[in-house]
Amino acid sequence: MPRPDWTPHRRDDGELLGWIHPHDEDWVAVDVLGRTVSEPTDWLDAEEALDLHGLAWLAEPWMLEGEADRPLRVRILEVTPDEEGAPGRIVVKIDDFGDMSRPATAQFTLPWPIPGSLRPPRDGDPDPRTITR
Repeated sequence: MPRPDWTPHRRDDGELLGWIHPHDEDWVAVDVLGRTVSEPTDWLDAEEALDLHGLAWLAEPWMLEGEADRPLRVRILEVTPDEEGAPGRIVVKIDDFGDMSRPATAQFTLPWPIPGSLRPPRDGDPDPRTITR
């Protein structure tokens, strides 16, 4: 658990969706990357925010900045939050589009919670499926 006052919130199958922590008289939901997913609210609304946020977004492509001359399209391989004084990490790899015949792509280990260099794709990001000159 990242902080002693954070309570884990799990799906029915036991998979961790994030945590709920106190904020003054209310509660705030935080996803597994350490991002806030609710405003301060009551406990049930914080749980609902995590349930609705889910985990499917972890399988989507992400962009990693600062490792090359342009943002790299990556996939998240591992998310390990801080725990009992041990720093967490986020491991990503350059997106290989599921091609198992390719050699392994480069991996990058980032700190947890999510750093600013890892973000969802935006319009105008380079598309590695397109060859440009």
